[in-house]
Amino acid sequence: MAPTDFRPVYHPAGPDHALRVASQDLRTGRWLSMRDLLRSTRDWALWTQRTQVLAAVAAGSDTVQAWLAEEPRSAAARVMHARVTVERAVRAHRGGRPGAQQLWHEAWEGCRAAAHASPDDPVPWICLLALSQLDEGQRLDEHRMLPPGPMLFPGPWGLLAEADKRDPFNREAYHRMLQFVYARQSGGTLPEAVNFVQWAASSAPEGSPLHVLPLYVRVERYRRENGNEKALDLHWVTEDGERDARRALAVWFARADPAARSLLDLNHLAHALWGSLRFADAAPVFRAMGPYYTSAPWSHRTRTPQDPAGAEDVFLRARGRCLAAEHEPGRAPHG
Repeated sequence: MAPTDFRPVYHPAGPDHALRVASQDLRTGRWLSMRDLLRSTRDWALWTQRTQVLAAVAAGSDTVQAWLAEEPRSAAARVMHARVTVERAVRAHRGGRPGAQQLWHEAWEGCRAAAHASPDDPVPWICLLALSQLDEGQRLDEHRMLPPGPMLFPGPWGLLAEADKRDPFNREAYHRMLQFVYARQSGGTLPEAVNFVQWAASSAPEGSPLHVLPLYVRVERYRRENGNEKALDLHWVTEDGERDARRALAVWFARADPAARSLLDLNHLAHALWGSLRFADAAPVFRAMGPYYTSAPWSHRTRTPQDPAGAEDVFLRARGRCLAAEHEPGRAPHG
């Protein structure tokens, strides 16, 4: 296939073929593939990712409830039920829909039940972290605990600690904490987010996806600047922007198990390297994606972020530029 003929594929499961099959079955109301997939998932990081994707698919149906009714002793079914109730509560809150408060309460109860049914599982605690962003005024005690270090904010640190205890440096747990920062009424500032991701990355081991977190905060800054493309370009070519991209490349991409890399993280890293003009460095990141991509963060380079076609066009232009840079004689890696 010629480079100009390449068209990326968007799918929440990415290259996880078994997850794609289970997701498709779930859309038709069948849960056996989901159950069998989760039974075969032994790694907490993969378990977290798969349950998150499945919950997003299942939130619009009663399929998980049917599984739980059929197998009430299944810890996996109980965890998926918690996932689904949290997904519904978050969606209702974002949409300002009636009944959002009741859904929040039901989700909280579901998380506690899942934590009891599966005490070694980080996902129920990650679900509680996801719910914490709904408490924008930090009314609940568990959402305003003292932070573990200076320059950090009061928040659901106990919930993060419980997730960390079960799966240290769990990717989704720290992303949920970052979402909590953005949702806070009393502060929720970008400097707080910067302090958090720097704190998280500073203690994470090599190969950890937490080293990509600073790139997400940079994209959030651009989003808040209403898609100002000039501002977007200038942010990436600063010394700090280039440093964050290079560090994620060296400490995460080069050290992580290729099978464990998040597709969303790969897209953020490729975007950051392209934006900081490190075209040749970005090329292997684009290749690592295979045929898949995510619309974020590319959509923030467009005038209409809700239009997937615009995001795909930016992605293709960036990919073409970076893959071409590998074959340009006499060029430095940073283009």
